[in-house]
Amino acid sequence: MFDNTEKSPTVGNIFAETPKITARNVSVHYGEKCAIDDVSLDIGVGEVISFIGPSGCGKSTFLRCLNRMNDTIDICSVAGDIRLDGDDIYAPSVDVVPLRARVGIVFQKPNPFPKSIYDNVAYGPRIHGLAKTKAELDEIVEASLRRAGLWEEVNARLDQSGTGLSGGQQQRLCIARAIAVSPEVILMDEPCSALDPIATARIEELIFELRGEYSIAIVTHSMQQAARVSDRTAYFHLGRLIEVGDTSTIFTAPQHDLTNSYITGRFG
Repeated sequence: MFDNTEKSPTVGNIFAETPKITARNVSVHYGEKCAIDDVSLDIGVGEVISFIGPSGCGKSTFLRCLNRMNDTIDICSVAGDIRLDGDDIYAPSVDVVPLRARVGIVFQKPNPFPKSIYDNVAYGPRIHGLAKTKAELDEIVEASLRRAGLWEEVNARLDQSGTGLSGGQQQRLCIARAIAVSPEVILMDEPCSALDPIATARIEELIFELRGEYSIAIVTHSMQQAARVSDRTAYFHLGRLIEVGDTSTIFTAPQHDLTNSYITGRFG
């Protein structure tokens, strides 16, 4: 997968002023195939960071390392050090269920459960014991749907199936489901790639509204989207983190030739 050119260090500043997640020297293999090679990067408290790069460059693989979703792939092995608030998330004692409540994920394709709108959002709080009474659960469901910008559209039909919503509504329902367990970090893996422009704009508005309240890492194939929503941007190429920095700098004055070539459309 990798070329034979000498490895060079990441250009830019991998550090966040107040880190929420720190990843150091992370490498990922699928069997013999190396998908991520020695990536180090912080995700800051309350920041939105975008991961961009050509298809197959490893950005989604790296994202999935941050809440151990790669554990679900038998042939996947992860090396390196990833910490949430200083705690090693790959330590043998770590239970991935509460970890994934703290670090939620929204996938590329909306994946509501085949349950009612209400039960989609209530599912996480129920299994994590976050509500003692039905009234408390009702409050969590309403608050989560409001924060996802969906309450006004669905409050009269909470008992109807979540799969009956439009694509954009389903994706916001999945975001409400993630928010309902009070996460600290939200990972988004190309959350708008299956949506129309209007639904995409609504998701981007939502990301903007949630910034500061959560740390958000978003994989996107759209450089325009990264430019609109993120504080920092990280550029991946052939499994390596090539450059990271303030979004405005990455798009107007990239320091690495590979970043510049991608931004200007010479490849990708």
